Amino acid sequence: MVVSIEVTDRPTAEALDLIGKGLTSFNEADVGPADRRPLAVLVHDADQSLVAGISGYTAWGWLYVQWLWVAEEKRGQQMAAHMLAAAEKDARARGCHGAYIDTFNPHALHVYQKAGYTVFGTLPNFPPGRTRSFLSKDL
Repeated sequence: MVVSIEVTDRPTAEALDLIGKGLTSFNEADVGPADRRPLAVLVHDADQSLVAGISGYTAWGWLYVQWLWVAEEKRGQQMAAHMLAAAEKDARARGCHGAYIDTFNPHALHVYQKAGYTVFGTLPNFPPGRTRSFLSKDL
């Protein structure tokens, strides 16, 4: 069998789409449909400017918080905790039983632990000088 292997930092949208659809098809045949749905929590100020947010998704009964951001001037006001609570409430309504998140920021790690998340794994020096922590929480 003859194949060629290409490594690129500029994959086509078509190639990425095919990879995603191929893996989704395999996983659905293996463990059933993911019922993957986007989930976002958006926080706006009085001027309707976005000042904080969560971007993630639910799938296979889990909430994944991919990104959590709070504008610098809004930090220290428990914004992350309120957004996590809102995302978790929506995830429970979707039938989720757990949530997971990762971070390499020590302050964010403390915030997530305070919100009830526990570390289940780490990667040292990811990025260099930091430890990436993976956390989960039963919903």
